[in-house]
Amino acid sequence: MIYITAFLFINEGKEDLYNQYESEVLPLLKNHKGKLIYRVKPNDDNYINAEEEKPFEIHFISFESEEGFKGFLNDEKRLSFNHLKEASIKTSFIVKGEKL
Repeated sequence: MIYITAFLFINEGKEDLYNQYESEVLPLLKNHKGKLIYRVKPNDDNYINAEEEKPFEIHFISFESEEGFKGFLNDEKRLSFNHLKEASIKTSFIVKGEKL
């Protein structure tokens, strides 16, 4: 089992495009034995400390295997929505780990 934490930073005014992208790609997780455990949209009151830009959303996702994660990343249907991703997401980063 591997775990992915994704921090997503959105272009100002592009929230609707981002939500459209997510509504298309998140259902594809199950095709790769992935699961969206948490999808969090924190507000300013949720931060104790923030020295850099705050993410728009934070996702915590699991996959049964590395192959599942790679399959999701390379999923042709997911890739067909890259235009929405590129228009709406300013930047993102992921933290990957395994259950010990």
